[in-house]
Amino acid sequence: MSFVDTLRLWDEAVTCVDKQDFSTALKIFLSIQEPNSKIGFDIGCLHLLNQDLDAAETAFDGSIRKDEHLAIAFFQRGTTFYRKERYEESLADFQMAFKNLRGNQLIDYKALGLRYILYACEILHNMALAEAQLGYWEKAQENLVKALDYKTDAKLNVIDKALQSTLKQKLFKLVEFPSNVLFKPKKGYIAELEKKDYLGKAKVIASVVPQDEFSGFAPLQPQVEDGPTCPKEPEVLRALEGIPHTVMFEFVPETSDELAVVPGNIVFVLQKDADNWASVVFNERRGLVPYNYLERLDISLASKTNKGITASLSQEPPIRPERVQGLTPGGNSRENAERKEEQSNDNSCVVKVRFTFTFAVSVPRGSPYGILIETISRKLNLPSTAVTLSFTSEAGGQSVIDADTEMDSVWSRGSGGCITLWCNTKEQTVEKPQNKIHFVALHSYDSSNPEDLSFQRGDKITLLSRVNQDWLEGKCNGNTGIFPASFVEEVPVNGQ
Repeated sequence: MSFVDTLRLWDEAVTCVDKQDFSTALKIFLSIQEPNSKIGFDIGCLHLLNQDLDAAETAFDGSIRKDEHLAIAFFQRGTTFYRKERYEESLADFQMAFKNLRGNQLIDYKALGLRYILYACEILHNMALAEAQLGYWEKAQENLVKALDYKTDAKLNVIDKALQSTLKQKLFKLVEFPSNVLFKPKKGYIAELEKKDYLGKAKVIASVVPQDEFSGFAPLQPQVEDGPTCPKEPEVLRALEGIPHTVMFEFVPETSDELAVVPGNIVFVLQKDADNWASVVFNERRGLVPYNYLERLDISLASKTNKGITASLSQEPPIRPERVQGLTPGGNSRENAERKEEQSNDNSCVVKVRFTFTFAVSVPRGSPYGILIETISRKLNLPSTAVTLSFTSEAGGQSVIDADTEMDSVWSRGSGGCITLWCNTKEQTVEKPQNKIHFVALHSYDSSNPEDLSFQRGDKITLLSRVNQDWLEGKCNGNTGIFPASFVEEVPVNGQ
């Protein structure tokens, strides 16, 4: 099998794991001929997840034969032997894992494609447990005392509890690797698999204003000194269209469809409506900005615009114009006029639905349950009998919305012409519930974009979905939004 075919199957398999489809992922992995050490490790982890210990042992054997210095493979095979009650072999593998750390406190496998940190104190912890199973209580105590020299603050409590147990000659819990965390192929290699258009397309690489510091074409910058650089935001495909305007006053958005801009930004006006709001493109985003905050830009006179911007900084911004309810960015005047007329006639309500993805539908306020469920099921291309609605993410009890629900109580929850509901399918409700994935923030993330999720270092975040390899969607402190994956670290299941 060629290297390209191996990469393609490897990427396809880990994508299935991200979707919790472990059986399909294992079938794809097993179809790879002559797997490398990382793929062999991934296969072993999936066998462990299925409690197939013999197959897991064989897979980890192959991984270690390909790379005899892969400490995490020794750690996982030691865990496999421990579950099979082969404690002497388990102890030997944990000792080999510790030896391959070469005296370091930890190994961070992120650079190799595995989002996991193997700590020396955890290996010593498991060594002590294997020795305790063999009756070597004094050696177990010695290893746990040694583990204190390698401890980190997050692992101190586990080591202390284990040491207390050995003093009473009682067994303690094994530290296990989360088997659904796998080695992934390098992003650069995967990108090379895609077909390339070497001629390319026209792309804006500079601002229309010389030496413009605020145009928004520059990449995002780190928000903390020691923090990672924010990845490029998920791209919104757009053509360079609209009429260029200069922002003269700072504008702070109050709704999610408005854009934050500051003096000096260059925006492209797609449409100006009668209520003095403009639909614009800025920094690959579309949204609404008051038109009286803008001034048309003559590109031929671009070098003279800075004077006008400087002068406007000392002036008070104009009064914020009134919004027409339901006006959306990017629509044409006729569409917006029709939408206004429809809203004045039927008083429609925007229903924001959280499914495996988030979407919105417009339903007349006060509609019966049948119209609501039919509109949403039509959007999902599913029969209405297969869809369950609820007020919360956990569909159960009084949160479920059905034909017996008093719809007045549903519509009364809306505010500002908008209501948020959760949607599940019957296949989802029958499935065994999966453990929620949680992250802990390694760095603070503060963004003015309304769709982003801001948080502080140390905050706990619940994963809702994976936008792509660089961006995630999550919930923290009652707020929902997207955030950079490099700013957080996944909390192991046994760490919850």
